[in-house]
Amino acid sequence: MKRVFGLMLFCFGAGMALLLFIPETLSTLIFILACLAIGYHLFCS
Repeated sequence: MKRVFGLMLFCFGAGMALLLFIPETLSTLIFILACLAIGYHLFCS
């Protein structure tokens, strides 16, 4: 189940990263990086 949540968070973070063409704030960037990192950690461990 952790792998499913990890993949979901990683894909969500990657999708949000595609939205960087829209002017972002620092909190949005931190949120994207956190989703990518947590998703990667849950999927790979």
